[in-house]
Amino acid sequence: MKYPKLKAGKTPDTYAMESPVSEADILQMAQQLAMYRLSKGRALTERRLVFSHLQTLLQFHEYEVFALLLLDIEHRVIGFREIFRGPLEVTCVSPREVVKIALEHNAAAVILVHKHPSSDSDSSQADCALAKVLKNALNKIGTQTLDHVVVDHEGCVSLAERGYL
Repeated sequence: MKYPKLKAGKTPDTYAMESPVSEADILQMAQQLAMYRLSKGRALTERRLVFSHLQTLLQFHEYEVFALLLLDIEHRVIGFREIFRGPLEVTCVSPREVVKIALEHNAAAVILVHKHPSSDSDSSQADCALAKVLKNALNKIGTQTLDHVVVDHEGCVSLAERGYL
């Protein structure tokens, strides 16, 4: 991770502060680290870690976000693409656009990511319906939908774990 107030520590994956940091600095560093953990080539091996990185990355957005976490055949990250930002409770996601992005990145699998700006991470009927439509569209091009993760201030909800995918 590169941040002007940090220097590499004596042991791997540790850092030392070169100067005082503010709360805003810490939040920015956390978001940079989450993005690094979701960077190209990183293997996603544990669901809880993926949830943690996604929540850190998106938790302070005050608007609706829909994104794709694009993966290769071995579930290594190809990229993270935000495809929609909008006002509260309005998400316009086109299956055609999702398929286009998956094809552009040659993704073997995707994780659908949806940030709820409210503190309610429970999936709505609209979230479940969208997940099914996108899964069907992606299946037609041979791209597996591993999950639809709904993120809010408190945590993440997996529609796959709840049986909606």
